[in-house]
Amino acid sequence: MDFKPCVNIQNEWDIVGARQLGREQAKEVGFGTVDQARIATAISELARNIYLYAGTGKICFEIINNLERKGLIIVAVDQGPGIRDISQVMQDGYTTSGGLGAGLPGVRRLMDEFDIVSDIGVGTEIRTSKWIRKGLGGA
Repeated sequence: MDFKPCVNIQNEWDIVGARQLGREQAKEVGFGTVDQARIATAISELARNIYLYAGTGKICFEIINNLERKGLIIVAVDQGPGIRDISQVMQDGYTTSGGLGAGLPGVRRLMDEFDIVSDIGVGTEIRTSKWIRKGLGGA
């Protein structure tokens, strides 16, 4: 699958850029303002994790817009140190950076689908998606 566009995450300003592009993509799909905010928040968390833990990586977007389904897929990829214990980082309150420990669990709650694959010394890929609910206008 070819994801476009992507935002390279190399500094803190790239987090803002990824968030803004994600919000624009969500608006283009037809999400309401509440879901646009949820998606932008999830993107901020994913991009911040790349910046804090891997140093560099990228956030990529794919719009799904066909007769059956409309939605936005977001993929966060890095070549950082990897996550040793995924179940631990998915627990609310767990942090190694001194933050609130709400990042990845929060992303999972904000989005409809969430999958994480990580290999030590290779990197991490997080794939998440949000779908417009039929008949609700994506609010």
